[in-house]
Amino acid sequence: MAYRFLSSRVVPSSSRLSRRFLFIFTLSLSFTYLCYSLIFCSDTTMQSPSYEQHRCLLFQNVGGKKLLQKSHYCTMTRGDPKGLRDAASNVGLTHKGPSTSQNQSKHSAAFLNIARSTAARDQKAKNNTATPKFGNKKLPNSIIVGVKKGGTRAVLEFIRVHPDVRAMGTEPHFFDRNFDKGLDWYRSLMPRTLDTQITMEKTPSYFVTKEAPKRISNLSRDTKLIVVVRNPVTRAISDYTQTLSKKPDIPSFEDLAFKNRSLGLVDTSWNAIRIGMYVLHLENWLQYFPLSQIHFVSGERLITDPAGELGRIQDFLGLKRIVTDKHFYFNKTKGFPCLKKPESSSLPRCLGKSKGRTHVQIDQEVIEQLRDFYRPYNFRFYEMVGHNFRWD
Repeated sequence: MAYRFLSSRVVPSSSRLSRRFLFIFTLSLSFTYLCYSLIFCSDTTMQSPSYEQHRCLLFQNVGGKKLLQKSHYCTMTRGDPKGLRDAASNVGLTHKGPSTSQNQSKHSAAFLNIARSTAARDQKAKNNTATPKFGNKKLPNSIIVGVKKGGTRAVLEFIRVHPDVRAMGTEPHFFDRNFDKGLDWYRSLMPRTLDTQITMEKTPSYFVTKEAPKRISNLSRDTKLIVVVRNPVTRAISDYTQTLSKKPDIPSFEDLAFKNRSLGLVDTSWNAIRIGMYVLHLENWLQYFPLSQIHFVSGERLITDPAGELGRIQDFLGLKRIVTDKHFYFNKTKGFPCLKKPESSSLPRCLGKSKGRTHVQIDQEVIEQLRDFYRPYNFRFYEMVGHNFRWD
């Protein structure tokens, strides 16, 4: 069509030579047009690095995440501060005149901020997807409810070795001090557990808190309770030793323990004495829980036979006996057992410096007076739980 049009208007039809020239000229124009069309359609041929850089940053500005992933330049510079600085300094800033230097600086800073924010957002999303959270936060199936200075921390650390037990490391004090914060707050403190795992927490003060048994029972009557008990005289001295380390100016143990020492009148209002009257506190718990749901751990046997005590705890919780004597060794310096070093650590796991501290020296006559005081409470406690702990 183009040939006929040009041949009819430019040259006479009688000129054979002119027609050949015109045909060749038309053919060359067509070929030139075809070449330019192919060149402009090719991104890799026509787009310079500066253009590619500009497109990357521009797409980041409008949030085109998928388009950014297709850009080789974006892939190379994402997360690379040097690459981002180079990109921001080169994008559209090829003019060197003094009149444009200020605008170039503004554009450079703007592009750099865009690139940095996008890179940070992408990295955050990558981190969130790279560490998925397994399990759910559930209310505890089992609670170590007592007693203070009985060995509750040791029991918690030992039983946490079991793969089917997840426990809080700190004491939440929900059922005594923080009950008004609600169950959602309490649940949020728990570790994530799978359906086959047991959630556990420990707060030794629950055992002597009057409201705690009813509150736990209202939450779940199926909760399994663990009580670590110890010779009440030794426990009271350990309690005093801990308090003395924090408050060096407190009265002597004898002054606090007795209303009238010459008459042998013990001051049961002192918390260190009152905690050891186990039978009185247990009577309160048995109003809300059957004895079969309460397991008593001997604080003394926990030192001499930790594997045996842990075996009975695992039986009580319905767990396979995985924590055995191979997990323990006796630390002569501290005077109690420690966990052997796990495979992931180069050091064994012992309790903190506050555990195993040397007790203050108490006059033997004072100790005998306290033994006489606790003896009737101990016998009643033995009868109630069906086990003689041999503290007398």
